[in-house]
Amino acid sequence: MPQWPLLRALRGGRGTRSLSLTARQLDQLPSGFAKMKALECLNLRDNRLRRLRPDVEALSRLKVLNLGNNLFEDVPEQLICLKSLQKLHLFGNKITRMSPLVCGGLQNLVLLNLNNNQLRYLPPEIHRLENLEFLSLNNNQLQSIPRELCCLQKLCELHLNHNSLTALPEEIGHLTKLKILSLSRNRIEELPDGLCKMVSLQVLDLAGNNIHIFPTAMQDLDLVELYCEGNPLLQKIPVSAIQEEDILTLKEITARFILAQLKSNNRSLNRAIKENTEAEKMLSQKRHCAQCGYGFLNMWLECVQFVDVKQRMKTSRNLHLLPVRILLCSYKCFNLHDEGLFGIAVP
Repeated sequence: MPQWPLLRALRGGRGTRSLSLTARQLDQLPSGFAKMKALECLNLRDNRLRRLRPDVEALSRLKVLNLGNNLFEDVPEQLICLKSLQKLHLFGNKITRMSPLVCGGLQNLVLLNLNNNQLRYLPPEIHRLENLEFLSLNNNQLQSIPRELCCLQKLCELHLNHNSLTALPEEIGHLTKLKILSLSRNRIEELPDGLCKMVSLQVLDLAGNNIHIFPTAMQDLDLVELYCEGNPLLQKIPVSAIQEEDILTLKEITARFILAQLKSNNRSLNRAIKENTEAEKMLSQKRHCAQCGYGFLNMWLECVQFVDVKQRMKTSRNLHLLPVRILLCSYKCFNLHDEGLFGIAVP
């Protein structure tokens, strides 16, 4: 098939900045690309490409590359030489892996679209894409995401719909500039507390997962949109509670005493704890009672509070009350709680 756009571009000189060869049934790139050193935008979507020519590395000014809807099985390693690349589209291929080497060569990348592929994992080296603002991995086979992804400090949008994720790393809270997080149609059962540290988050899509209850600080997020239809959320159905006495382990009793002393500014104890790294690490995992405010270690009453979110944000249809996890340190505090709190379990 004649490649008239390429021929015209080559005849037009080396100053050509944009070239589109979409839907031309190409199974390999035509020769001549190396001469187009001024090329900034190259569109090769909807072809039959499986690999790139080695001389594509000469396109040192290329900023936008669209390889969508081709037959690539790997993210091409030749991309490591495209230092100016800002937008990379690889949607609709057969990609099963992403080489760590590629991450090291695309430090100016702002947008990466890997939708509709067969990725099972991401390399930890993905944190080297330090200027990335938009990352989309919809319709892949991801079972987890590396905690290193949470080091992408400039990330504003993260799309992970239709994967096989069962959990998120606690470090997700480090993505303080993230505005949109899409996680619909996964297998997530529990959200990390770190999610509530995402101070810029505006849109959260959790539809079609296995979530029963949300983290304690969920209501502190300044969300504009929240979608969670298709989750087995706890319903507001009060049941009778059985009065029980607290039975604490010696470790728990000791930890609570120490935490209470630290809260009252016991300086000598505070210095002693800092000198014992093992004790300091253990006590750093403390939680706080929602009723009395005192700390506890690993024995608590798990309760649920239903928060009215319908007036605050756009939500899934028929979602008015959001079940939020509340932790209490004892039955004494449970008996002092308000009427909007319900007990659900005793870990």
